[in-house]
Amino acid sequence: MIELKDRVAIVTGAGGGLGRCYARLLAERGARVVVNDLGDAAELVAREIVEAGGQASAAPCSVTEAEAVQGMVQRTLKEWGRVDILVNNAGLLRDKSFAKMTLEDFRLVVDVHLMGSVHCTKAVWEAMREQKYGRIVMTTSSSGLYGSFGQSNYSAAKLALVGLMQTLALEGAKYGIHVNCIAPTAATQMTQGILPEDQLTRIRPELVAPGLLALVAESAPTRTILCAGAGSFEVANITLTKGIHVAGDPPPAEELVARWGAVTDRGGEIVPGYGLVQSEIELKKAGPVPADGEGA
Repeated sequence: MIELKDRVAIVTGAGGGLGRCYARLLAERGARVVVNDLGDAAELVAREIVEAGGQASAAPCSVTEAEAVQGMVQRTLKEWGRVDILVNNAGLLRDKSFAKMTLEDFRLVVDVHLMGSVHCTKAVWEAMREQKYGRIVMTTSSSGLYGSFGQSNYSAAKLALVGLMQTLALEGAKYGIHVNCIAPTAATQMTQGILPEDQLTRIRPELVAPGLLALVAESAPTRTILCAGAGSFEVANITLTKGIHVAGDPPPAEELVARWGAVTDRGGEIVPGYGLVQSEIELKKAGPVPADGEGA
């Protein structure tokens, strides 16, 4: 059993859909849950949890407002003494083809998904470092990982969260902070009208929530992109092919094009452990630095 007794969790966008399922499941496993959302939605879910025998408090505010988020975290620390789990789930859609999308709609989606997650993570980061424990989950999407027509704003924000996860997992490692991403497929208010009705019934949010639980448990991995939907779970990776080295200073682009199949060959590809792996591999393939007086 994954037990979360005495853990304190903040779930953003928890007034409905996935966030509500996450909050309720965390509470069922013993966590004290801060339910964040706009308006009365947070109050309603917090009440549901309390009436079911759990512990919860509502924190209605927008994740786009850094000061309000900081206040939410400070109140949590004052009331419950710590923050162990942060689930960055809040989001919205403004779908249109890039040609028709306004810059305002692009910025809004980035502000909510990316900067909202930054605001919340920054607000809990120092407390997690001091207690030497933390579990943070970013919500990415297959739209960010692989693209989706009409969702350039959403895709950009969602892949940015993967980059944020990668670096924060490295920076948080020595403090016991694990940072992961979940890419859910779920029938929520955000997916209404996108998928056929018969498919929506098979991707209920409750079928994703166990994946979230695995990412916030004491035994949770770190730097994992967990895809989840319809009771199925997969892991996505950003990989690097073995590639080639093209001689010359500069190397001729024509040879690169001619050998493109070798560049893209996925045999032996790796998942780099950190960003400098790319340059390390490239320098190794380039060979030793020529001695003075020798040609390249």
